[in-house]
Amino acid sequence: MTRIIVLILSFLSFTISVGQNISCSPKDAAAFSKKVTEINRLNTTAKFGDKLTAIGKTFVGIPYVAKTLEVGEKEALVVNLHGLDCTTFIENVLAFALIDRADSTDFYSFTNTLEKIRYRDGKLNGYGSRLHYFTEWISNNESKGLVKNITHNIGGRTVQKDINFMGTHRNLYPFLTDDDNYTTILKTEAELKENEFCVLAQEDLVGNEHLLQTGDIIALATSINGLDVTHTGIAIREKDGRIHLLHASTGSMEVEITKLPLADYLKNIKSNIGIIVARPL
Repeated sequence: MTRIIVLILSFLSFTISVGQNISCSPKDAAAFSKKVTEINRLNTTAKFGDKLTAIGKTFVGIPYVAKTLEVGEKEALVVNLHGLDCTTFIENVLAFALIDRADSTDFYSFTNTLEKIRYRDGKLNGYGSRLHYFTEWISNNESKGLVKNITHNIGGRTVQKDINFMGTHRNLYPFLTDDDNYTTILKTEAELKENEFCVLAQEDLVGNEHLLQTGDIIALATSINGLDVTHTGIAIREKDGRIHLLHASTGSMEVEITKLPLADYLKNIKSNIGIIVARPL
């Protein structure tokens, strides 16, 4: 089966029946088949959050690589399992967990699910349709019934700030040299300006940590102008009884579980103001 999948995906990109462009190397095609085999060996009776975290742990040691989605001349659905940033780590783990739960672990189910997670309303329609800002990623995936933002329920407070980092730092994003892409991003930012989002303050985390569950998606909110979130990961309750973060780390430059509990880990991030929590459904 692995040889068949690799043969089918032997080109760097191809078009599926609905005309969707997918970028996937033979190396990643083989990694997909291996990952499905790994997942099939996991506990089938585990709760969804526990299963999602178990899948996430199979990525431990995979290198952190930035901008893995910025390939080609136009937006494609990138499948990259050998280099992950913090967001693509979350997206891939969630996609594998969802297709495993649906008992449909073929490659097309995976790419369809990945597209549903990564893009606004589940449809790839150019660079601007990607959910670049994580607060929108959460709200849009909540509207799809994939996650629930529980931050308010665990003691979070409303924050209001302008979200416009991409528009004000156009030179940092290669695809924004295209005027159409840039205009689309400005439109998205104008819509986000009207939104508020909820943050559990860093100083309130310890007192509310018992409300977090293994498998919760954690987004690190920031004080940096124009940005909502700087990092993401998955909550995991370790043997010390504390919540740690399973994430693609820019410190170790690989997927890891933080040695420190999340509350202590955040204290070392100067710009951090707390967390936003989305619970997979």
